[in-house]
Amino acid sequence: MTSFSDLALDPRVLKAVSEAGYETPTPIQAQAIPHALEGRDVLGIAQTGTGKTASFTLPMITLLSKGRARARMPRSLVLAPTRELAAQVAENFDIYAKHTKLTKALLIGGVAFGEQDKLIDRGVDVLIATPGRLLDHFERGKLLLNGVQIMVVDEADRMLDMGFIPDIEKIFSLTPFTRQTFFYSATMAPEIERITNTFLSSAVKIEVARQSTTSETIEQALIEVKPARKDRSFADKRSVLRALIRQEGEACTNAIIFCNRKMDVDVVAKSLKQHGFNASPIHGDLDQSVRTRTLDGFRDGSVHLLVASDVAARGLDIPAVSHVFNFDVPSHPEDYVHRIGRTGRAGRKGKAYTISVPSDAKYLAAIEALVKQPIPRGTLPDGFETDAEPKVTTKPERRNEDEAGPAKRSRTRGGRGRSARNEDAPVKAEAETPVETVADETPEATVSPAKETAAPVEDRREERRDDRKDDRRDDRKDDRRSGRRDDRRDDRRDRRDDRVVGMGDHMPDFLMRSFRIDAASADDSSDSASEASESEDTGTAQEA
Repeated sequence: MTSFSDLALDPRVLKAVSEAGYETPTPIQAQAIPHALEGRDVLGIAQTGTGKTASFTLPMITLLSKGRARARMPRSLVLAPTRELAAQVAENFDIYAKHTKLTKALLIGGVAFGEQDKLIDRGVDVLIATPGRLLDHFERGKLLLNGVQIMVVDEADRMLDMGFIPDIEKIFSLTPFTRQTFFYSATMAPEIERITNTFLSSAVKIEVARQSTTSETIEQALIEVKPARKDRSFADKRSVLRALIRQEGEACTNAIIFCNRKMDVDVVAKSLKQHGFNASPIHGDLDQSVRTRTLDGFRDGSVHLLVASDVAARGLDIPAVSHVFNFDVPSHPEDYVHRIGRTGRAGRKGKAYTISVPSDAKYLAAIEALVKQPIPRGTLPDGFETDAEPKVTTKPERRNEDEAGPAKRSRTRGGRGRSARNEDAPVKAEAETPVETVADETPEATVSPAKETAAPVEDRREERRDDRKDDRRDDRKDDRRSGRRDDRRDDRRDRRDDRVVGMGDHMPDFLMRSFRIDAASADDSSDSASEASESEDTGTAQEA
C-alpha cells in the first residue's frame, strides 16, 4: 500500500501531514500527486470526501518551496466558486504549509479591501480567491497575474457554469501560457469537460470510481409527499422534515438541510426554531461575518441544524455530519451528488433523505439517470399522516360557514339576507293571508277600555311585523323573477338617497333665476328707464 513518504513530497510537508494524523493517501491523492510533481496538467474527478483538496495542495506547496514571491505578483492561484470553499482551502494550506515560509492571501467578498491590499503588497506565494473579488483587485491596479506558475480551479464544473465562464476566460488570459493547471471536481458533464480542454495542455485525466456516483457509505431514502392541494406542499414538507428529524432522534447528531431558494432557507430555519429545534440559516445574501460565524458554530456543535442553499453543497469538509436532508429536490442533478456528499465522508456512515412532491418527477428522473441507479424509496415517519383527507371533507364545510356568516349578519339587519329568507320559508303560508281581513273580523266592541292605551303600541308592532312579512314576500317574488333584481337595487339606491344630508330635492328660487340679459329685455329695460327719466324731468319742471 502506498504511503505519503512514497510520493516524493517535501519533508516539511510530510511532517505536517503526519501531525495532522494522515498516513495513507486516498486513491485520488496517490494517483494525482505524482503527475502534479512532474509538472503536468491534471484533470481530477473523484467523489466528495475523498481528499481532493490535499491532492493539489500538497504538490503545490512542494513545488513552491523554492523561490520567493514579489510584491503584487502571486506565484500560484486557487479559484473557488464560493467564499466558504475558498476559506476552507486556505485552512488546508495553513495546516500543510506550517513548517514552510510560504505566505498566502485570501481574497473573498464581504471583507474590506484594505487588509487584502496589504497582503498583496507584501507579496504572497499562494493566492486563494473567488473570481469576482480577484477581478476587482486586478481592475483597481492592485494585482498582477503574469507571475502565476500554478493555477488550480476547484469545483471546476460549477466554475465553468455559464455564469463563470467569462470571468474564468479573462483570468486565464491574464496568466502566463506556461503555467501548470489543475482542474478538480466530483462531477464533470461532457460539455463542461470539452471546455476544460481549452484551458489544459496535455492533461492527465484521473477518474477515481465512476464520475457522478454517490458514496456507498451513504444510506439514501426518497420520501414522497402527496399534498391535497398545491398550496399546501410547502407546509406539508416542513411537517415531514420535522417528523424525520424527530424519528432519527439521537442518531441525528447534526444535519444539513438544503433548499433551492434563499428565501426558503430563511422560512425553513425560522419554522424549525419555532418548533424547538436548534437551526441557523446560511446563504449568499447574508453578511460574510454571519456566514463564517454560523459555519464555526456548526463545526463546534453549538448549531445542530444548518439550513443552507447550494452555497454549502460544494467542497465544504465537515467530517462529522450525520444526516443530510434535501428539503427541495435539486434542479441540477449534479447538485444532488454534492449535497449528499456532505455526509458519509472519510469512510464514515451517513444518511441522506430527499423530500419530493409530484411536481419533482422530472428532476428525480434526471438525478437517477446521472447516478445510473434509482433512489431507494422510503416511507413516511411512524405515526405521521398528511392532512389530505381532512382537507377534502372540510372544504365544503368551510364554504357553508362562509355562506352562513352573511346570513347571520343579514338577520341582524332586518332579515334581508338570502339565508334568512330560506329559514323564514314556513312563514309564507301565514304571510299569504291578508292581515286586514283578520282585523276586520274582530269587532271594535270586543276591545276592553283597559286595553285602549296599549292598543296603539300593539298596533305599531303588528304593523312592523306585517311590513317585514310583506318585505319577505316581495323578496321571494324577486328571487323567482330575476328581472326584478335591478328594481330592487334601484330601491336600495333610493333609500340611500333619502338619507343624503344636504339640499336634497329642494332647490332654492334664486338658483332657478336667470341672470342672462336678452336683447328684447334690454330694449324694454332701456325704454322703461327713459320713461322714468322723462317723468322725473316733468315733475321737476312743474315744481319749478
